[in-house]
Amino acid sequence: MSPRAGNASAPTLAFVESPVQLLNTLEWAHRHASGADLTLVVLSPVDPMTRGQLRRMSELAREEGHEVRWEEARGGAAAPFQTIGSLVGPLRRAERIVMGDPFSRYVQLLLTITRARDLVVVDDGTATMEFVTQLARGERLVRWHRKGSRPGPRDLVFGPVSSAARRRLTPGERHRVRIFSSMPIEEVPGGVEITANDFSWTRARFGPPRLTKGADLVGTSLVETGVVDGERYLEAVRTLAKAHGATRYFAHRRESADKLHRLSLETGLEVVRPDLPLELIARRGPIGRTILSFPSTVVHTLPLALAGTEVRVAVCDIDPDWLTTGASPRAQGFLNGVTGTARGVDRLLAVPGA
Repeated sequence: MSPRAGNASAPTLAFVESPVQLLNTLEWAHRHASGADLTLVVLSPVDPMTRGQLRRMSELAREEGHEVRWEEARGGAAAPFQTIGSLVGPLRRAERIVMGDPFSRYVQLLLTITRARDLVVVDDGTATMEFVTQLARGERLVRWHRKGSRPGPRDLVFGPVSSAARRRLTPGERHRVRIFSSMPIEEVPGGVEITANDFSWTRARFGPPRLTKGADLVGTSLVETGVVDGERYLEAVRTLAKAHGATRYFAHRRESADKLHRLSLETGLEVVRPDLPLELIARRGPIGRTILSFPSTVVHTLPLALAGTEVRVAVCDIDPDWLTTGASPRAQGFLNGVTGTARGVDRLLAVPGA
């Protein structure tokens, strides 16, 4: 039996765990689903900054007419059982499942419950690039910065669920798989449909922004994920800001408070903790005429969100000497790929002297 074609009236459940995933679900819904057809399920994380951005994004989703369910999915030992138990009914009724993070153990577990014939993976930035590559090559689903490391005890225990989710995310006769992404996708798995995310909702909803004369610098959590050495990163930020006259540093939601405090003291940059994803912050403005970034999702998304403006986006390569000894063997190649495939950006060599 071939899968029933997706339609606007199909009951749809969307599972998101980050503000960026929620933003890109709204972008997908802008093109594919009316407000009454989509229920957004927020599997809330513990991190306060992420929770705050998710609250703000949830308000925007409700303004667009979507139902939002906020689940305290990590609020204690019993929370996962309560969350999953409350979602069994909606999962079995849903005809379409939209997910922001196919690597999430929560999402993988939920995929084993649903009977939906239409599965959609919406943009989660660089993770989407890695997901598509692994799916095309038949590899197990592992986040890029953990690739090459040995599976831990939890990985082994969860292995059967992860394998089942991977099979579910492989197109078959009874279901189809679609990917909605702004990221460059070169290896397309057989049977998977790709739709480009051009940030049309963001551009229609916000802006155009007022531009300032200076430059703004975008932070990254590569130190927190163990990929880049902290001292090297601070020196790179200091050198990059001085060379381009940057005055503000937009912190990534996962950057540590101690690191940001030290960065502010040592570089003189104003550290800004955005209450929304950077694509919306930049589109609302004010924003610098130049936005500087290290390899990350924003070097792909900002040129789309800021299309039609005079903002220049520039990306600085990561020098191999900045990597930690514990970084994945694939880290340098992956980061170079993120930078090299970005369209509409200026590429800067690794910062001299950092």
